[in-house]
Amino acid sequence: MHHNGTSKTDKLYGKKVAVLGFARQGKALARWLPTVGARVLISDMRPPEQIAPEIAQYPGIEFVMGGHPESLLDDVDLLCLSGGVSLDLPVVQAAIQRKIPLSNDAHLFLERCPAPVIGITGSAGKTTTTTLTGEIMKRDGYTVWVGGNIGDVLLDVLPQIEDTHFVVMELSSFQLELMTRSPHTSGILNITPNHLDRHGTMENYVRAKAQILVHQAQNEVSVLGYDDPGSRAIEPAVPGTVCWFSASHMIGDGAFMAGQRLLVTGRASVDGDPHIICSREDIPLRGDHNVLNVLAACALTGVNGVSTDVMEATIRDFKPVEHRLELVRVVNDVSYINDSIATAPERVVAALRSFTEPIVLLAGGKDKKLPWEDMIRLALTKCRHIVAFGDAGDLVVEVIKQVGGAADSVTRVAALDEAVAQAAKIAQPGDVVLLSPGGTSYDAYVDFAERGVHFRQLVMQL
Repeated sequence: MHHNGTSKTDKLYGKKVAVLGFARQGKALARWLPTVGARVLISDMRPPEQIAPEIAQYPGIEFVMGGHPESLLDDVDLLCLSGGVSLDLPVVQAAIQRKIPLSNDAHLFLERCPAPVIGITGSAGKTTTTTLTGEIMKRDGYTVWVGGNIGDVLLDVLPQIEDTHFVVMELSSFQLELMTRSPHTSGILNITPNHLDRHGTMENYVRAKAQILVHQAQNEVSVLGYDDPGSRAIEPAVPGTVCWFSASHMIGDGAFMAGQRLLVTGRASVDGDPHIICSREDIPLRGDHNVLNVLAACALTGVNGVSTDVMEATIRDFKPVEHRLELVRVVNDVSYINDSIATAPERVVAALRSFTEPIVLLAGGKDKKLPWEDMIRLALTKCRHIVAFGDAGDLVVEVIKQVGGAADSVTRVAALDEAVAQAAKIAQPGDVVLLSPGGTSYDAYVDFAERGVHFRQLVMQL
């Protein structure tokens, strides 16, 4: 069945919708909402002169710039939040008090998508797992739309999606906070402390992640990480069927690794029996965390009827997603690795464990109020040297002192260009220079991708 974008049958027809935040998701909403006949108001903290040319591209839309006054809620039927917008904002709290429903781009899409959706969330590994899951479904012959937190904002392509297609969505905890429906197949990779600057408490964060599955029907499937205590704890909340993935336990339903072989069994297997997918060395991605990502993708596609032959062929051809342990260049026998995606210390731990070579680590960026001690302890055992840069550079130096690291194990520099120059001096043949910051990029860049691109340019100039 085709959805006609301009239909008067959509429940938002004639309704007034306010959107907080005019970035990627806000702009997608500004494009899509008028196609279902909604009246749109956009509110952004930035002053209008800062984005005047962009505003000009959206005629017929009302803009409130330079803040979120409560008056913008007058006669509003629905309030949509962009990814970075907190539920604690006074205007959002006011909307809740006025009983104005809250939504976001992912939720509006899920309510209307005619195709089955595989939704994936987790503190780390989402993008790799989502990308691989999409590739496996494509190789199985489906038309596949991959998006959500990455790739397309799926509302943009909603009119082209048919019920015979598949959608693979990466969902962040921010997008999930407001969900009142869940994807047909849901995956939670892991739940570790992340974004506590936004969610306040671990309980709130876990509750947000659980939204991906609590609205499922009984015949729908959730795939959880067996090796992750946070995911195991969510099992009682699952209304449908649970499948697992594990790198350390043989499980009856899902995907697991036994010895060096990856297998699917139970609901994730075409006939219910165990079948070998491939062996560990067939995976072209470094690190144990990527074995888990591959197992998760196999469980998520296996429960949707994909055979192990299709999984194996896709895994062998798979390339690392950029800015995720991406090899930029080898100079003087030193490998330069871009892991700019590592915006939490937890991600840096996974990166450090992916190498046996001595490492020169570039760490810093902007802190998200997360604990750094465990990461720094591991770094001190695996690294020849640590170069601290950016906003959180002082924090890195401080934590090294706290955990008893030597003062000469770290060099403090201002920015990434100096960090790369220092690392190039310190590294010896056979070493890895690893940009895996542990902090976000917002002290100096638009996002982690821009930081990763700058790192690449600096390395190419060496």
